[in-house]
Amino acid sequence: MRSAKVNRSIQREPLWPKIKPYLSVFDPALSIVLLIVMLFALVVQYSAAYNFEGRMADHLRNFMVAFLVMWATANLKPQFMMRVAPPLYILGVILLIAVELFGDISKGAQRWLNLGFVRIQPSEIMKIAMPLMLAWFFQQRENVSGWREFVVATVLLGIPGVLILKQPDLGTAMLVFASGFFVIFFAGLSWRVMGGLLLAFLASLPVLWNLMHDYQRQRVLTLIDPTLDPLGKGFHIIQSTVAVGSGGFTGKGFLQGTQTHLEFIPERTTDFIFAVLAEEFGLLGALVLLLLYTCLIIRGLTIAANAPTLFSRLLAGAISLIFFVYGFVNIGMVSGILPVVGVPLPMMSYGGTAMVTLGMGAGILMSINHNKKLVQT
Repeated sequence: MRSAKVNRSIQREPLWPKIKPYLSVFDPALSIVLLIVMLFALVVQYSAAYNFEGRMADHLRNFMVAFLVMWATANLKPQFMMRVAPPLYILGVILLIAVELFGDISKGAQRWLNLGFVRIQPSEIMKIAMPLMLAWFFQQRENVSGWREFVVATVLLGIPGVLILKQPDLGTAMLVFASGFFVIFFAGLSWRVMGGLLLAFLASLPVLWNLMHDYQRQRVLTLIDPTLDPLGKGFHIIQSTVAVGSGGFTGKGFLQGTQTHLEFIPERTTDFIFAVLAEEFGLLGALVLLLLYTCLIIRGLTIAANAPTLFSRLLAGAISLIFFVYGFVNIGMVSGILPVVGVPLPMMSYGGTAMVTLGMGAGILMSINHNKKLVQT
């Protein structure tokens, strides 16, 4: 009789205590900002994809996948991330070499690897694997960091970066370089060295210009003067800047964007969605989005500052500033102050790959914050 009562009490045990540990990983401030950005994205995407059947359903699916990836990543411990950092980096480099040797060529670029059952883009792996690897590297040498360590870190950054540039994929290479550079910067790279690197970069511009592909040089020339080819290479920039400027302070109104709905803005659901936002919601809407991004970055940097280990601090700092790079480069290219390099607007642009990558980044920040009281083992 007593045994039956015990069994019934076990069966009636509340569900909440069981699932609470898996939900407590969500950082309230970060989650609220991301939720507002996603809701804003749905509104803008609805207008941008008005004539694209099924595009909104796909966008919602991408949000759900990114959310699940963020939740799963947030439940990982930083110690586990440290253990998988070197194998993930090595796997990413091996896959990039495989792309160079056996990758599929599409539209003049060799970026994809066909595994038979799935087609993957290994360069996307490096957006996360790169900061993980460098943060792990500096954690292992926390007490002996010197110029040798920074040289090794630069080599670790350069190997996948060069492989991605050869595909060619300037946008992804820029993001991978940025994610690695931020780790090196937070690890203690001096401003004197950074100044020297900047001077070396400026001095090497003529050489880099000759090494660039024709389409990359054309993008720079188009940035300087898009009217050189107004119906070709300059069409994207001209139409996007017209849309951004015509929105004024408050915008033309939801679903009232003429540049958007008369289909003058190419790639309006992906790389150029900021032009849709600026046209229909104006400078006010753009400032709201920039404020949300700023809150997200500040929260990420706060998590980095309070992290208990060097690995966590470097990783959280790099991930936070990656959101800045995504936003700055995308808005810059849509506004005509940067070349068009195919970088999406964080959590706004249509596309599953970038959404999942950024969701994983947000999950890493939540994991670091949730485990900040734990000491390194």
